[in-house]
Amino acid sequence: MEKVEVLSELKKNKTAMVGLFLISTLVIVAVLGPLIAPYHPLTPDPLNRLKPPSRSHPFGTDSLGRDILSRVIFGSRISILIGLIAVSLSLVPGTILGLVAGFYGRKVDEPIMRFMDILLAFPAILLAIFITAILGPSLLNTMIAVGIVYIPHYARIVRSTVLSLKEQLFVQAVRSLGGSNLRIIVRHIFPNTVPPIIVYATLGMGTAVLQAAALGFLGLGAQPPTPEWGAMLSEGRQYIQNAPHVAAFPGMAIFVLVLGFNLFGDGLRDILDPSLR
Repeated sequence: MEKVEVLSELKKNKTAMVGLFLISTLVIVAVLGPLIAPYHPLTPDPLNRLKPPSRSHPFGTDSLGRDILSRVIFGSRISILIGLIAVSLSLVPGTILGLVAGFYGRKVDEPIMRFMDILLAFPAILLAIFITAILGPSLLNTMIAVGIVYIPHYARIVRSTVLSLKEQLFVQAVRSLGGSNLRIIVRHIFPNTVPPIIVYATLGMGTAVLQAAALGFLGLGAQPPTPEWGAMLSEGRQYIQNAPHVAAFPGMAIFVLVLGFNLFGDGLRDILDPSLR
């Protein structure tokens, strides 16, 4: 599809537009974080511990008296950054492995895809926990772990697309005219794998944010006092009865961001997948 046609269809798709609105809102909040946050996210105020939402603290305060709204705003920067880097770490090697495995066939395909199958045999969260436990708990290692976990997903998607494309007449025509394998892959096959990659990467952003939040909740992600939503949610669980707002607002932020990426990804899939149109 042409870019103009894609944009036109995107504007007509209500699901995609709602998702784009949610994502755009949180991106703007993340970019303008230092300007719109009413307090510094790391500054404690022991005299205002566990205060409920009020005019001075719209989201209330946590166990150290820190403003939850400010921490949620700064946490949006971390969560979006995690999504972008984790998806990039899985998309790039996954796409390369999928292209090579699908194009060159059995001798190359078998070892690559069997290794991908081994990674897929583990539940995603358990594999992420295992990798993070080896590397050590930190924000960077969380992004690396989540990125590694989803490499097989991109490899399988790209491989299946390449297997159907390499037998097409236009590929055979380029080969008969003396086109090299590298030229065929880069100029003729890869561009046709971009639409499914874009769709899955958009959906994968939400999954990466959710996985990173789960690792943060378990204490394997960003370490205190970093305002990361999963870690904030973990801290708030012990006050769920007498101060539910401590966990509620970070949880709502995770929900909104993941929902936005899922809605936008579903809308893109409806537009870019001919079988659904």
